[in-house]
Amino acid sequence: MYLFSEGRLIGIHSEDSKMSTGFKQVPAFSHPPDSWHTINWSAVDRKVRGLQVRIAKATRDQRWRKVKALQRLLTHSLAARASAVRRVTENRGKKTPGVDGELWSTPQAKWLALGRLKSKGYRPAPLRRVYIPKPDGSRRPLGIPTMRDRAMQALYLLALEPVSETVADRNSYGFRPWRSTADAIEQCFVNLSRKHSAEWVLEGDIKGCFDNISHDWLLANVPMDKQVLKKWLKAGFMESHRLYPTEAGTPQGGIISPVLANLALDGLEKVLESHFGKKNTKASYKTKVNYVRYADDFIITGISKELLENEVLPVVSAFMAERGLTLSASKTVVTHIAEGFDFLGQNLRKYNGKLLIKPSRKNLQRHLKKIKDIVRRNCMSRQDVLIHQLNPVLLGWANYHRHVVAKETFGYVDYRVWKLLWRWSCRRHSNRQKRWVKKKYFHSVKSENWIFQSTLMPGKPVRLQSSKDIPIVRHTKIRAEANPYDPRDEQYFESRLERSWEASTKGRKKLQTLWKRQGKRCPMCRGLITWETKWNIHHVVERHKGGGDELSNLVLLHPNCHRQWHSQQEKRSPVSHLGGL
Repeated sequence: MYLFSEGRLIGIHSEDSKMSTGFKQVPAFSHPPDSWHTINWSAVDRKVRGLQVRIAKATRDQRWRKVKALQRLLTHSLAARASAVRRVTENRGKKTPGVDGELWSTPQAKWLALGRLKSKGYRPAPLRRVYIPKPDGSRRPLGIPTMRDRAMQALYLLALEPVSETVADRNSYGFRPWRSTADAIEQCFVNLSRKHSAEWVLEGDIKGCFDNISHDWLLANVPMDKQVLKKWLKAGFMESHRLYPTEAGTPQGGIISPVLANLALDGLEKVLESHFGKKNTKASYKTKVNYVRYADDFIITGISKELLENEVLPVVSAFMAERGLTLSASKTVVTHIAEGFDFLGQNLRKYNGKLLIKPSRKNLQRHLKKIKDIVRRNCMSRQDVLIHQLNPVLLGWANYHRHVVAKETFGYVDYRVWKLLWRWSCRRHSNRQKRWVKKKYFHSVKSENWIFQSTLMPGKPVRLQSSKDIPIVRHTKIRAEANPYDPRDEQYFESRLERSWEASTKGRKKLQTLWKRQGKRCPMCRGLITWETKWNIHHVVERHKGGGDELSNLVLLHPNCHRQWHSQQEKRSPVSHLGGL
């Protein structure tokens, strides 16, 4: 079992050579924390989660005054402030500063930040404007808030997300917890795959969605502190040392921006149902209007082209106009399913009445171009360096498409990669025979030949991953009405987490064993360990003190909990942390 002292893990006790699956944890701290590493994260998560569940319940009952009171209670609590600071100092943007150049990279800076997250006298700084390239060659503006503004947005997001999840459209899948593009594609399959399914599809494209959402609509309809929201919307941005005001839109790059965009776009599904009937009703069978949205990309199915162009499109346009948005005339088109259409990087098309979903041609071309650019940049690099750069790209793309009909495409990608690498190898040794080049760079592994593998380090060969080795597995779509803030759905989400974890850690038996042994949770804070939270593998007895990599000496901890553990260990005697082993 896991042994704790003052709410912290101090060791693992093995009984009869088998690990116990039970957890034993003492109550929360008897005194308030006085530094970042003395925060009881288990108590923090319980406090935040409890208030979020109450906010979701009040939203479901449409008790908006209760929602407002609970949101205020949450945003003024120390637990929520600590959770917000933890989020912005552990995500991917933690090393990207705003206009003030400030980063919270030390425990002392994080602790002092808790006292700065107050709405009274709060004034956000302008965003730092940068540009990121888009696939079509243009550039998308991105606004980077300061660390304080990011933390304030994360704080109010804790109170806003339970509301947005409760009122969200059933078939909205973008920027929502536990939902993915695979869920959206699977819903498209449900709507289009049957023999008598709708055969016409309206592909919707919103012109500059994030940049044009009406501020007046957001201030009138988003259930959060209006003064704070208005300050964020009107903060402006800095570019070339010059301040530019913002009159519309939500800044791309802010933590709360995706949820604000979702709230603006939510409601279209109910509007369509009021005009064309709810699903599985007589009216819906006549029109077959179904709606699927991921972020600002959406499709609407219909029984005929005329229905979509003359009846559905005006309803959608009127809905968007209320929010200051317009549809792109050139990109909003109606397509027959036999011609096929691209959605979220995949192509959906019926071949002789059978719906097949494949990686889209454009998506495949971008993927191959990215691989080619990596190979060109590494003309003089070592083989293992090139492999380490290619593997994440190959595996990431293949894992994205592994839920659809992609086996043939995977084989084509492997062939194109082989041609690139063979040319790369031959150019490095133009004065050598091809047989010598093959022997140096390509090897036989078991029954496979022509494996691009580096053997510079004896006993640790570095092998290029093959796309065709990724198995095709049908994705299980999330239940449309499932709400992560509803206690009735908690077991459902845990079972989905377990299935996805097992699928994504296939072949990593030790990691699976540790995760299951701990009940899917970090033994220090009792929070779930997921791909989003990340994890560290902790040695109960450090290796420099004789500890090994056997399962009985390993524990999975959240990164912040792992740092907290080592911080507290430094304050204890050298052997106190081994008590109970």
